[in-house]
Amino acid sequence: MKKLISLPIILLALFASCKKDPVKPIDSGLTDAMARDTVYYIMKDYYYWYNLMPTVTKENYQTPYDILEAMRYKTLDRWSYILTGDEYNAQVNGTFVGHGFRIGLDALGNARIAMIYYNSPLYAAGVRRGWIVEKINGVDLAPILLRNDGVAYNTLIQPGTAGITNIFLFRKPDGTETTISSTKAQFSINTVLAYDTLHLASGVTGHLVFEEFFPPATDELATAFAYFKANNIKDLILDLRYNSGGYLDIAQTLASYIAGDSKAGTIFAKLSYNDKHPEANQSRLFLTTASSLGMTRMAVITSRSTASASEDVINGLKPFVNIVTIGDTTNGKPTGMNGWDIGKVHKYYVFPVTFKVVNSLNQGEFFDGFFPSKVLADDIAHDWSDRNEACLKEAIHYMETGSISTKGVSSFKRYPQFSEKPEWMNNAIVMHK
Repeated sequence: MKKLISLPIILLALFASCKKDPVKPIDSGLTDAMARDTVYYIMKDYYYWYNLMPTVTKENYQTPYDILEAMRYKTLDRWSYILTGDEYNAQVNGTFVGHGFRIGLDALGNARIAMIYYNSPLYAAGVRRGWIVEKINGVDLAPILLRNDGVAYNTLIQPGTAGITNIFLFRKPDGTETTISSTKAQFSINTVLAYDTLHLASGVTGHLVFEEFFPPATDELATAFAYFKANNIKDLILDLRYNSGGYLDIAQTLASYIAGDSKAGTIFAKLSYNDKHPEANQSRLFLTTASSLGMTRMAVITSRSTASASEDVINGLKPFVNIVTIGDTTNGKPTGMNGWDIGKVHKYYVFPVTFKVVNSLNQGEFFDGFFPSKVLADDIAHDWSDRNEACLKEAIHYMETGSISTKGVSSFKRYPQFSEKPEWMNNAIVMHK
């Protein structure tokens, strides 16, 4: 379990000049000291803030994790990280072991399912977003979340190991209670959590809830946007509240669906590397797609978990599409990573921040995140397409009236949420082959 507010990223494949990089892969006899030295030289050469790093003596550190933490420019860098081979494989395959949910507190202090994957054990048992979780293994869950007690939660839910069973007492939306015994299993995640159309006074509006820019997203987004195209949507509500980033090429494709073929060939995002590698600077362009929409306006639902590739979609579309954001301030990560595999047997994968991202108007530097047009808490008491869900309701209001509502303003509070998914699985990885 990790609290889902950290480690969002955007990555792309290593540029061709990396083939001439003096940092060479290490043979299978890799030691921690050898991996440490490789990370040290990568950071000295490719790290975006190489000139602002602390001065370190690499021999004073034992592992690649230690040296990365010592060299990281902590003023701005919350994201550089290292994976083991097993973690990397789980990441790129979009798999992990668990029940498949994210749990949070609602405004009344109830523990509820905030998100659940289609292929998960609990989804197969009928559990959906908005269900109240009263007890796990006979223990009241809400007090643990109210205390934000990760240790107690981890102890209660038990490790992420296949075969571990937990007993859940749920209260369903109709008020009835049900007990479900769920056994943790490995499964593949889905990146599109929901898509549908809303028939509004303003016309047909597409509604897409998108969780992460992993490889499965390519086909899932193609299906969703083909549906939107076939239904002649006029506007789009894009829910990125739990989307913490991922592959830049998938972000480029998503933005291209929205912007339309008339924008193909124009700049979506510009990437700038440190002054040791100006040859790596590049522009990513809007693409021609099979389901081009050509939106002129959209509403984006955001939270503190909305980060990196998600923020770049918002930023890259801003010069071309009228965008309002609803929910919470985004994470604030206008940077991205390249990845190196260390050792022929891929014992470690290191991902330092290597570039910054701006849009076609050179707008970026959003380290404080994007502040929403309308501030609203995450309404986990309602499922994605329920028009009473606070953020969706506000987005519909905007589509039908052309403005953000001024009524119903109340004090804003973030409520704790926990997920089985490890923090490093909030990242996505593309490696140079």
